[in-house]
Amino acid sequence: MRITLKRYPRWAVWSLAINGLLILAIAFVVVRQQIWSKRSLASSALPSVQLEMPSAIPNPELGERHQLNYQQWVTLLATEAEVAAKNRPEHLHILLGDSISLWFPPELLPENKTWLNQGISGETSLGLLRRLELIDKTEPEVIFVMIGINDLLKGIPDYTVVANQSLIVRYLQRVHPETKIVIQSVLPHSAEKATWEGKARLLEISNDRIQNINQNLADLAQKQNIIYLDLYSLFADTQGNLRTEFSSDGLHLNQEGYKLWRTALQVTTQLSEQ
Repeated sequence: MRITLKRYPRWAVWSLAINGLLILAIAFVVVRQQIWSKRSLASSALPSVQLEMPSAIPNPELGERHQLNYQQWVTLLATEAEVAAKNRPEHLHILLGDSISLWFPPELLPENKTWLNQGISGETSLGLLRRLELIDKTEPEVIFVMIGINDLLKGIPDYTVVANQSLIVRYLQRVHPETKIVIQSVLPHSAEKATWEGKARLLEISNDRIQNINQNLADLAQKQNIIYLDLYSLFADTQGNLRTEFSSDGLHLNQEGYKLWRTALQVTTQLSEQ
């Protein structure tokens, strides 16, 4: 009897390796948490842009950034993207998303990379799609996308969330053909344990629904031959809810949550370079 060995596409090998190693990573982080005391997310953490800003547009403090409206945010991120496009930093990695990406502490991002954080608080999949041209002239090695929870909070249908992410992926592939695209799962929330001010709206969104969207995103990644990073499984407890030790309010991440996400990014970037 002849046994035929099937050749799997490279994206599949990457995804399997990445998500398999992340299972080991979470075990490590959980053990570490039992040893280390918890530390809340530093209130002074700024969005990650490891690029020198032009003197005409100073890098504002957290309080000032908090006061920006959406268009002001877009203008600021456009300026930062222009700096990246002009300076052509080596090993440029871009984060695209909402507040969860926005508040990633710069010091926790994987080293030896230049990180351009293009997250905006309250961002939706449509909003992100409409501002992708801001990074057209950059030359990133990897682009990480995480978007969708604000769509659900605004009552946008699941199929629209997935459809917009499909358009996002296709746009990025067309404009950045040499760049590795990583689509990340939507994170769960802490359900009844959440303390976020919009808890009532949050509870209207079941984590089973989020998981269904994530399955569609995984299918999208397979179809488009890109990497799917399953963060949901890393952050969820046995009930499928966001683990409280990784969250500040049941929706956003705390310092330990970003440490875990850092591990996921490290594994992903290392394997994608092979």
